[in-house]
Amino acid sequence: MLAPPMAARVHPTSVVAESAEIGDGTQIWLFCQVRENARIGKGCIFGKGIYVDAGVTIGDNVKVQNNASIYTGVTIEDGVFVGPHVCFTNDKVPRAVNPDMTRKGIDDWKITETLVKAGASIGANATIVCGVTIGRWAMVASGAVVTKDVPDHALVMGNPARICGWVCSCGKRVQIDDREGRGKCECGRVLVKERSPDGRGDVVRIA
Repeated sequence: MLAPPMAARVHPTSVVAESAEIGDGTQIWLFCQVRENARIGKGCIFGKGIYVDAGVTIGDNVKVQNNASIYTGVTIEDGVFVGPHVCFTNDKVPRAVNPDMTRKGIDDWKITETLVKAGASIGANATIVCGVTIGRWAMVASGAVVTKDVPDHALVMGNPARICGWVCSCGKRVQIDDREGRGKCECGRVLVKERSPDGRGDVVRIA
């Protein structure tokens, strides 16, 4: 008989809204805040001082490290790594006030959504500008500023972040031969690079 799933654990210093959903086995450590209607999956680990805004969706087995900020409009799929001090944004044209200097309210701005696909990793102090999709198993380097979509398995770095290589789902960088369009990782997996169907860039997949 299978053991019953472990209940979620929330440190007493953290504040979780009653309407938030926390999956079995998830651990939320010191001084975190999880806002209304946020949904966090099973088996996640949240470090110290993390902010999860209202309505955010986070999948299973996600690891979020200290002081990351995840704002409304962000969806994070299963198995994503979010490093310390990562900041997601959700407003393309942020202002505190309207042109008449009245304070902006909830109806005075538009949320721009962001998606992080399964298995991706985002390094420490990276900033994710809203409106982008970070692909499956992609890797964002520490300190990068992501301003446009990141393809599956791409390694991006810099400000603005640019593709500088490709990574296996195990995390290791893989050299892909431009003539053959493929490269083998140390772990044995083979990455294949092809032109995207729309002809606007390259896509990489595991063979």
